[in-house]
Amino acid sequence: MPFKILHYHSSSSPRIHYPNNLRPFSPPSFPFTHQSLSSPTISFPSSSSPLPLHFSSQIRRRFAVPHEASSLETESEIGVEVPENEQLYGTGGEELGSQGLSSQMKEIVTFTGPAIGLWICGPLMSLIDTAVIGQGSAVELAALGPATVLCDYTSYVFMFLSIATSNMVATALAKQDKNEVQHHISVLLFVGLMSGFLMLLLTKLMGPVALTAFVGIKNADIIPASNTYIQIRGLAWPAILTGWVAQSASLGMKDSWGPLKALAVASIVNGIGDVVLCMFLGYGIAGAAWATMASQVISAYMMIEALNKKGYNGYSLSVPSSGEFLSILGLAAPVFLTMMSKVVFYSLLIYFATSMGTHTMAAHQVMIQTFCMCTVWGEPLSQTAQSFMPGLINGVNRSLDKAWMLLKSLLIIGAMFGLVLGTIGTSVPWLFPNLFTPEGKIIQEMHKVLIPYFLALVITPPTHCLEGTLLAGRDLKYISLSMTGCLSLGALVLLVISSRGYGLTGCWYALVGFQWARFLSALRRILSPHGILYSSDLSHYKLEKQKAA
Repeated sequence: MPFKILHYHSSSSPRIHYPNNLRPFSPPSFPFTHQSLSSPTISFPSSSSPLPLHFSSQIRRRFAVPHEASSLETESEIGVEVPENEQLYGTGGEELGSQGLSSQMKEIVTFTGPAIGLWICGPLMSLIDTAVIGQGSAVELAALGPATVLCDYTSYVFMFLSIATSNMVATALAKQDKNEVQHHISVLLFVGLMSGFLMLLLTKLMGPVALTAFVGIKNADIIPASNTYIQIRGLAWPAILTGWVAQSASLGMKDSWGPLKALAVASIVNGIGDVVLCMFLGYGIAGAAWATMASQVISAYMMIEALNKKGYNGYSLSVPSSGEFLSILGLAAPVFLTMMSKVVFYSLLIYFATSMGTHTMAAHQVMIQTFCMCTVWGEPLSQTAQSFMPGLINGVNRSLDKAWMLLKSLLIIGAMFGLVLGTIGTSVPWLFPNLFTPEGKIIQEMHKVLIPYFLALVITPPTHCLEGTLLAGRDLKYISLSMTGCLSLGALVLLVISSRGYGLTGCWYALVGFQWARFLSALRRILSPHGILYSSDLSHYKLEKQKAA
């Protein structure tokens, strides 16, 4: 078989040629084999196979691939044509794991900065609703608690759409197969749209029943306001879920600015709508619902248009086969279980708070929304671990020493983030409670939970670092079991606290226990001799090795 020789020129970007009858290395298309369904993270090829080269220039600069050229020269049955304006990632760059501690920390902060905006926009919209409604009515502020559970928390049931979209799009892009990318987007848009209409129907038919079961007869006075909110917000369900698919497709294409612009516009629309409809026109909780619903529809439209600008059809729908549907579910199952454990615990907090009276419910709504707003600032640290750790743990240039150094940098940043967020997050409801409500009884209840609020918040960013590292090492079974265990223990503590009348303060100390249990469990796993950063045998963490075509 004839081969073309690989040449490197110092004055131009390297170009790798391959014969016409051969294709570049690429991960397999869906459906995955049953062995690969247990690990939704991206696999790495063996050392004899060239790495996928379709990455953003920022990532290429972070990962150096020394001696890869010689490997390609001696075994180059497969290669990739690289555009002239692109460079083989690693050329002229320095691997993040090889940098000093201060340099690593600087690069991590640079990498996570743009991602923070994507995480804060969602909680920001709920926090805007809370602040505006709190200025008008304590009953409506209390009603917002169970209403947001049914509107926001239940949406995390469909987080598998985001996970599957990012994974499938990234896989198809690595194959440089635009048709396959479009097919995956069309299939997942269909699943998202149908799921959205199903949720709209369930909200319409079962909303009042679910609210009554959640808040109880004792708090029947807040049910009408809560139902008004969820019925209006429910109109946006199809837009929400299709928007998630479009956003995740853009992220799979290494584009975070398109989704960030859409979410920024949505937040502005929501804020202006809340002020106009609630404060000037006096629509109260209904006005807040209309403002949020409109912002979510606008966000979904902008996400889809961002896809269209990239050359894909964001309005194309394809009915998935049974095999494709099962593959989507199987890919996201472990992370789905982890996410749902968190959602269930936070929902239980609100459930137990509903039995403590209107003022206590209102205070809890303010504190839990500000808490969620602060915790998302640590999520990009988990994303950083999942982006940079896999190559150090089980890539072709595997180095557990560099992985430990990177984890150390992440934990230092996480600890600093925790202290800063804990201080600022606690200071706002302590020093400026009138931003959320003018009522003294609600403010008094808010101030009772400031200490557990701080203790729960300060440990959250380091926890994200550890859990992101476990995800990068594909230790998904342990994460799922650990989170389920934390949920079971936390639910038991909440039940005891509620039955003994410890009030809202007791509930928040249960949250402290839940957050610290997550941290200690992940830390114990990382430090274990059988953990991913100690074990020399990673066969049980790795995906099945992919064979070159």
